[in-house]
Amino acid sequence: MLDLTGRVAIVTGASRGIGRGIAALLASHGAHVVAAARGENAAGTASEIRSAGGKAESVPLEVTDAPSIEAMVAGVLDRHGRIDILVNNAGITRDQLMLRMKRDDWDQVIATNLTSAFAVVQAALKPMIKQRGGRIISISSVVGQSGNAGQANYAASKAGLIGFSKAVAREVASRNITVNVVAPGLIETDMTKAITDKAQHDWTAQIPLGRLGTTADVAAAVCFLASDEASYITGQVLAVNGGMYM
Repeated sequence: MLDLTGRVAIVTGASRGIGRGIAALLASHGAHVVAAARGENAAGTASEIRSAGGKAESVPLEVTDAPSIEAMVAGVLDRHGRIDILVNNAGITRDQLMLRMKRDDWDQVIATNLTSAFAVVQAALKPMIKQRGGRIISISSVVGQSGNAGQANYAASKAGLIGFSKAVAREVASRNITVNVVAPGLIETDMTKAITDKAQHDWTAQIPLGRLGTTADVAAAVCFLASDEASYITGQVLAVNGGMYM
């Protein structure tokens, strides 16, 4: 069993869905989880983890605001003295066909999904380099690998995370810091549950394993990459998509 006892893990976008699942599973393996999201949105995640016997706290974080990121990282260091695991999960969609896409929709998606990862990683790297160790995992998407009509902004941001992570992985490997990416496919979340049965059937037909993924599938991949068992893996993309894109 993976053992993350004593590790301090920050998860952005931890209020619901994949982020909440990642936070809960990291805590179940012994990590102290800092669940970060806008306002008090991650309070429920932290409370749920503590109710299950895990260690967690929630912190406010606006990922597109540099002072908010700096305050979050400084607070974690003040309370715990270290950052061992960073999971960049915060993300939004603003889907539209390219000819109709507004510049603001492009800018918001790139800022939230990609530029925020740059800012959070840069802040968290300083203590990781000082302690000579760390795990950075960014949540991309199958769309960042395959593309998808109507999601040029989202695909660009998620593909950018892959290139970004590979570059940073080369920079910090000598300090025993690994940088990897998990690229989920179609995952059961509140959003996918709300679509019609026909649409779910059409999506499932594209997946060789014959089902949508779960947040637990994605969280398991993140926990593995955060563990000692993955200490010789860096600069890689772990696709959790049921074979949808190979």
